[in-house]
Amino acid sequence: SSKFSVNISILVVAIIIFLLVLHHNFLGLSDFLKQELSDSNPLGLQPIDFIPAVPQRLADERNDKEISVVIAASDERLGGAIAAMNSIFHNTRSNVVFHIVTLNDTVDHLRLWLSKSALKNMRYRILDFDPRVLEGKVQADPQKADTLKPLTFARFYLPSLVPHAEKVIYVDDDIIVQDDILELYNTPLKPGHAAAFSDDCDSTTNKVAVRGAGNQYNYIGFLDYKKETIRKLAMKANTCSFNPGVFVANLTEWKLQNITQQLEKWMALNVAEELYSRTLAGSITTPPLLIVFYKQHSNIDPMWNVRHLGSSAGKRYSPQFVKAAKLLHWNGHFKPWGRTASYAEVWEKWYIPDPTGKFSLIRRRSEAYEAE
Repeated sequence: SSKFSVNISILVVAIIIFLLVLHHNFLGLSDFLKQELSDSNPLGLQPIDFIPAVPQRLADERNDKEISVVIAASDERLGGAIAAMNSIFHNTRSNVVFHIVTLNDTVDHLRLWLSKSALKNMRYRILDFDPRVLEGKVQADPQKADTLKPLTFARFYLPSLVPHAEKVIYVDDDIIVQDDILELYNTPLKPGHAAAFSDDCDSTTNKVAVRGAGNQYNYIGFLDYKKETIRKLAMKANTCSFNPGVFVANLTEWKLQNITQQLEKWMALNVAEELYSRTLAGSITTPPLLIVFYKQHSNIDPMWNVRHLGSSAGKRYSPQFVKAAKLLHWNGHFKPWGRTASYAEVWEKWYIPDPTGKFSLIRRRSEAYEAE
């Protein structure tokens, strides 16, 4: 029996040693993981904010795969970005991380707005965009004082903004998402394609032509075909254009093809030669993208970019169609936070009032007066 008790003692000691070794290894592993996480900050563009940890309840429910969404947030349109993120965050169970690109003077306002709302549990990074990268590549039109908005070019620099992601979604600030963003993220991109856009000749957009917008849907609406540099590209003038306000990018392909450098080349060439159409349909960010992605992009489902809601104050689509849309886009002059816009009430459902009171909704209540 003494031999038996010795064996028991040896066994107990062996178990204790085994547990101590296991505990030590576990601590080492957790330190290693902490180190890994702290080393993963992107170089160059340092995030200003950390990403809050996902609450345990959500971590159990949500899909683990990280979905990177890039959105630009300028001070005068901050309410738009807030509403857009709110609609994305509350319509998905996926692990979405927002990369909010802004200018230095907006950071405090943005951080306060996020912290005082239901979005404080959202995972995000705030990135400070340096407008100096645009020097020599854009020229402000002296006739139009505020045409140059640096943040509209943030989408050209996606690999610098989100260096560790293989795939990202870019969205403008004048959108509302009504379905799970995971579906948009899963848009298949053909081999060799760095991005997927929604073409302007797609069935949903073409329901109503934009009156007085000229060749809104074709390359000739954006590029000056009288210029030799454009003619040499041999791009058909009636080629359907696409909308760059919502797109999915494969950043591995983007880097392989030097897309950012290609876009910068065309920006600089435009400063020298004025290659964009004089009657430009839309923003000055579109022409370089149309050139670089000519017949070299995949397509997103048109229901993921139902647009032109801001082209006029009138109702462009039926209420049933608006309800069925996965993403609504108020591109055009009539923003849902500004003058009367169609379906502004859909947008307002997702808007979170500004705790500082700086951002206020401007509404022309003409309908109310007419009703009285």
